[in-house]
Amino acid sequence: MSNWTRRGFIAATSLTAACSATGLSKSMNQIDMDIDAARADMFRSVPGTQQLSSQAAGVLIIPEITEAGLFIGGSYGEGALLIGDAKVDYFSFSAASIGPQIGVQRFSHALFFMTQETLAGFRNADGWQLGVDAEFVYKDDYGSLGVSTNTINLPVYAVVFRQSGAIVGATLQGAKYSRIRR
Repeated sequence: MSNWTRRGFIAATSLTAACSATGLSKSMNQIDMDIDAARADMFRSVPGTQQLSSQAAGVLIIPEITEAGLFIGGSYGEGALLIGDAKVDYFSFSAASIGPQIGVQRFSHALFFMTQETLAGFRNADGWQLGVDAEFVYKDDYGSLGVSTNTINLPVYAVVFRQSGAIVGATLQGAKYSRIRR
């Protein structure tokens, strides 16, 4: 292994480990407070999400995901599934990737489950992947989602908001959601 490859591997491994460590230390109370703040911010900053939330069977909110990559990347965050205003289950978001990517970013993420069937499939799965277990529409800028009772026709809507930092080559595709058992 050349020096550059070794250095790149060590840097990428360190960045990926840092992503994983940030979410593991939070208590459920802290996650709850972060979710409440992220949800309020999403409703204020992303038009259409409050209406979408009121029509959804459930909403998964991950208030902070940290993603880092230098050819090898990883992301991690923890959040909760809300049915109405009640937090019913806690989940982690994790992803790993190899390929052309560089940078570090933090963001919040919400999944809106529009049908009871999709929500039940998510809750009953032992690890669930966006893009594999459900089709979705992805919204990552601050324009309106443009949803109404006539346009909601996909089982899952994914929204990314509160982004800071930048990473080239980022995606939600293939991310795994797993129930947190503490």
